[in-house]
Amino acid sequence: MEYTSTILSNGIRLIHLSVDSPVAHCGVLINTGSRDETPAEQGMAHFIEHTIFKGTVKRKAYHIISRLEDVGGEMNAYTSKEETAIHASFLCEYYERTIELFSDILIDSTFPEKELKKEQEVIVDEINSYNDTPAELIFDEFEELIYEGHPMGRSILGTPELVRSFQATDIRRFIAANYHTDQMVICSVGNIPARKFFHLAARYFERLSSNYREKLRTSFSAYHPKQRVVEKGTFQAHCILGGEAFDVYHPDRLPLVLLNSILGGQSGNSRLNLSLRERNGIAYNLESSYTAYSDTGTLTIYFGTDPENLERALMLIDKEIKLLQNKSLGGLQLNKARKQLIGQLAMSQENHEDLMLAIGKSMLVFNKVESLKDIYKKIEEISGSQLMEVANRLLLPGNLSRLIYQ
Repeated sequence: MEYTSTILSNGIRLIHLSVDSPVAHCGVLINTGSRDETPAEQGMAHFIEHTIFKGTVKRKAYHIISRLEDVGGEMNAYTSKEETAIHASFLCEYYERTIELFSDILIDSTFPEKELKKEQEVIVDEINSYNDTPAELIFDEFEELIYEGHPMGRSILGTPELVRSFQATDIRRFIAANYHTDQMVICSVGNIPARKFFHLAARYFERLSSNYREKLRTSFSAYHPKQRVVEKGTFQAHCILGGEAFDVYHPDRLPLVLLNSILGGQSGNSRLNLSLRERNGIAYNLESSYTAYSDTGTLTIYFGTDPENLERALMLIDKEIKLLQNKSLGGLQLNKARKQLIGQLAMSQENHEDLMLAIGKSMLVFNKVESLKDIYKKIEEISGSQLMEVANRLLLPGNLSRLIYQ
């Protein structure tokens, strides 16, 4: 795959991949998320993600919603700890319509008071819905546990009290302080020449004045393992084990990705799935996950089980962890694990929407997109001893935090 990239005069980076498809995908990624909020702004990045669609200088909310949907397209957005994204899927003939709309809502949103009030209640309802879902809530509360006292530990959604207090002036202040042009990437996968895509992006986004980031984020460096049990009165016991892991730039990030895949990744033959579900039948929801941030990361193991099976499940997980720490994978096992991860990565590239977001994120973080061939080569070079070393570094019992709902 041949990616083409350039930089606008105001510092916004562009990346495009031409594909032979009638459907195109385009997005704007901004290196700003919930960790960039002050305590009084908790939930602001997510609130902006909702409210930029509620009116601009020349469009009302209905016209924004309808602009792409009237021609069969769809627009969406998300907020994470470190980024905000707006993205759309549409027929290739509507590239200009899409990029112009992105420009309108990102540069000329007016944040009408009436619309803000309505959206505040929508988000409060979202918070309440989230609080009613322990299998999701536990992940947020686990990060609050391990990142205690740091912006990384705060919920992306914020609190009802703070969300209801936000006004248009607060939004504009946050945008001015955190939406920097050198921290934006416009990414595209579609059947359009790169030159034309770059021309359209320049036409609609170079009117945004240069605003480069100067202030560094508050780094996290104070992880201490913690244990907490919360009485929730749920039918299942929900549990997360884990702790701090490698940041996105760490040289052992890819070995950790492979280790996570082996331990409890998305495949049905992961070690934890085979042990807890297939052999012992004591867990239906079960996964391990690794999330890398700019200066830290998290490695977690989550499961839900009948309360009477909680200790047994923890014992089985401990057994699988110790096997990875003390016994190197044989050549056949290691080769299968590598091929499985390579296959998963290859299949993820088939979804052009996911691919568009992936190359945008890579450009945002690394200022480049590594070829799949190079990534596959690095995976093939991962050794069994590397996996053991990572397992012993990150999964020692004394390094793991635990959060249980029961």
